[in-house]
Amino acid sequence: MTPPLPLKTLLLGLKLPQETQKWTCLDSIQELSQLAKTAGLVVHDSLIQARDTPHPRSYVGEGKVQEIKQQVQDQGIQLIITDDELSPSQQKNLESELNIKVLDRTGLILDIFAQRARTAEAQLQVELAQLDYLLPRLTRLWTHLSRLGGGIGTRGPGETQLETDKRQIKERISTLQKKLKKTQRHREVLRQNRDNIPMISGAIIGYTNAGKSTLINALTAAHTLAENALFATLDPTTKHWALPNKDQVLLTDTVGFIQKLPTQLITSFRATLEEVCNAHFLLHVVDASNPKFPVLIETTQALLKELKADTLPQIYVFNKRDQVQNEASLNLLLAHYTPHVLISAQNPLDMKLLENAMVTFLQKEHTTINLTLPFSKMTILNLFHLYGRVLEETYTEHGVDIKVDIHADIGSKIMAILEAL
Repeated sequence: MTPPLPLKTLLLGLKLPQETQKWTCLDSIQELSQLAKTAGLVVHDSLIQARDTPHPRSYVGEGKVQEIKQQVQDQGIQLIITDDELSPSQQKNLESELNIKVLDRTGLILDIFAQRARTAEAQLQVELAQLDYLLPRLTRLWTHLSRLGGGIGTRGPGETQLETDKRQIKERISTLQKKLKKTQRHREVLRQNRDNIPMISGAIIGYTNAGKSTLINALTAAHTLAENALFATLDPTTKHWALPNKDQVLLTDTVGFIQKLPTQLITSFRATLEEVCNAHFLLHVVDASNPKFPVLIETTQALLKELKADTLPQIYVFNKRDQVQNEASLNLLLAHYTPHVLISAQNPLDMKLLENAMVTFLQKEHTTINLTLPFSKMTILNLFHLYGRVLEETYTEHGVDIKVDIHADIGSKIMAILEAL
């Protein structure tokens, strides 16, 4: 069977008075265009209208609606995507006026997430977000089916098709929430088991398409999907990363952030995003070749604040160095972000540079442990050699006197093992 042709799409945005030079309507429309292409659409054109506020009935003004209607007819436009989330009535009115499907930015992002979800957990999370988004829009979908649904098996002769579907969706939402709670409990058990392992936990965060998956592949020889597309991966991947100073890190890749990330997704993916909150430190990956990277950093920091993870130690990893036009000018901007390292995740020498920067970054969390180990507990000595740097090791008649330089969290985990022996 021949696959359907991509829909010919028109993008629609508003230039509002509160727009800033940091992130303009044009910037947002360009990002929306990337999202549309990621979803497999063909972007034919884009329109921007300057307004004080979105039109309460039709998002853009009535005159602009008529202009768009003519363009739809003349150019064969099949889909319109707005840059802001529409109210159910705005979406209904636009579709009624233009006689074609209208989607907003939120609906588009949800569709991309649905395409990209691979694991059972991600699929549950995306479905829950979609249903939360769909529920208030059911009136638009079912007004033509508002006939009575009486008879055996229905709630009563007064229940309409719309009410039936709302009830079914609410029941499905409740089911999904219960399934996700079970998944969350399973994740918490895994996290508790990881906490007993003498390793540091780190999370890779950042704006979508900054190169997070490419970076974790380069650092840990993982095989995470990495491609030049927004939201290439949704599922968190945790891999082991051994640093040159013997620090052992469990590094987790997380879903990318974006401007106007739908609240439904933040809610549904909260359990997954909480992997960030439980990390010892964050690798904040930034696309250094994007001239708007400061505002992308602000977007990521705002979401970290919402997750109550903004106080965790961060190191900025400015990626895509090979695509930077003027590195000297860039370095002046990077001075505002400390500590940081400028790399290309595809350059092995830069990976060594990042590893050394990480050693320096984590060194401030190191401590020195002095103790005497009895010969009956020599397995602990092996752990100190494996996960730390043994500075002194003297054998006596009572056991082994050691002095170890080690990350404080790893040291406390090993000492807990010692006490349990």
